[in-house]
Amino acid sequence: MFLLTTAVTAGALTLSACGSRDDDKNGGGGGKTTVVIGLDAPITGDLSALGLGIRNSAQLAVNNANKANEVSGITFKLEPLDDKAQPNVGQQNATKLAGDKDVVGIVGPLNSSVAQSMQQVAQQNGVTLISPANTTPDLTQGKDWKQDKRTRQFSTYFRTATTDEVQGAFDGQFAWEKGKFKTVYVIDDQKTYGAGLAASFRTQFTKLGGKVVGTEHVNPEDRDFKAIVSKVRAAGPDLVFYGGEYPASGPLSQQLKDGGVTVPLMGGDGMYSADYITLNKKAQGDYASSVGKPVEALPSAKKFIEDYKAAGFKDRYEAYGGSTYDATWSVIQAVKKVVSDNNGKVPDDMRKKVVDAMNQVSFDGVTGHVSFDKYGDTTNTMITAYQVDQGKWVARFSAEFKKFDKAGRS
Repeated sequence: MFLLTTAVTAGALTLSACGSRDDDKNGGGGGKTTVVIGLDAPITGDLSALGLGIRNSAQLAVNNANKANEVSGITFKLEPLDDKAQPNVGQQNATKLAGDKDVVGIVGPLNSSVAQSMQQVAQQNGVTLISPANTTPDLTQGKDWKQDKRTRQFSTYFRTATTDEVQGAFDGQFAWEKGKFKTVYVIDDQKTYGAGLAASFRTQFTKLGGKVVGTEHVNPEDRDFKAIVSKVRAAGPDLVFYGGEYPASGPLSQQLKDGGVTVPLMGGDGMYSADYITLNKKAQGDYASSVGKPVEALPSAKKFIEDYKAAGFKDRYEAYGGSTYDATWSVIQAVKKVVSDNNGKVPDDMRKKVVDAMNQVSFDGVTGHVSFDKYGDTTNTMITAYQVDQGKWVARFSAEFKKFDKAGRS
């Protein structure tokens, strides 16, 4: 069962990487070794608002590490690539980054479906892949996790975002207990992330006593939802839940309300973006959850916010800024341990040692304490529910979601 502890709030060749000495084209020089951290995110396209926030936050971590000489003798460089939120492009990017001997880790991707195309490449090349945003449980625990038959899928894969098992269940419990919604119409975009989130929400909501009065599947590219509006209106739910991302959920919400469905639309972190409100003139009252507590409310994030502003990025850090910074800093800390354990030098088997060190990473980051469990999942299971109010996302409730075994032990 689940327990809420609450806190109310307003296919590539296998290569090794050893770094390049005095490589000026990579930003090195001065006798330092350049170590490259790759990045994969949708820098262009419909999800670019989130992707640009990811890229910028990773760059900020690299800049801060270099400025502070975090790892003596090492200069970090970020190599960002655009996956356009497409799995085949993500796989190509992973292959390209893995082919660079100086790349010791890859931050990203945003989409779980893209991660599925990148994991095998990272595994074959022994390079760390760490996502600040992937939430599908299958990525770490296998397809049988629902039967509690959990097996780590890829030893090189980690994430600083908690899973849909946690987030979807949080959403279901929030809708029932805090929102007081009794009936729901569930819609998903059929993608790995959206379908998984919707399924987890539905399981928890109905377990608590809620009723699903209808379900529907859409395509991520759909923007005309007239047929669905009619079905939802006829079903008369208290709430509509959408498993997917903001480019579709924004228009969906507005069309629902234009069509007479005045109940809130709720979704997960894929919906939690300022662009959702831009796309939806009737977003007032809608809900979205996102991983962690609001960055702005965390004392641990104060420096991150100040540094991000001072860096002059024109794009917002968005939902995954803090978790991206922590993901990038995790790789930096792993490199720091490896170099320290090797008398201040980069070893020949750098990638393997970085993966090993990732399993031991433990530090207080932007989003809270950062460490990973035996599956490579974050140990931070804090989730926050937000609501659109006066044109902004406002935090309404935060909770840590913990899974207990049959004996009631955590």
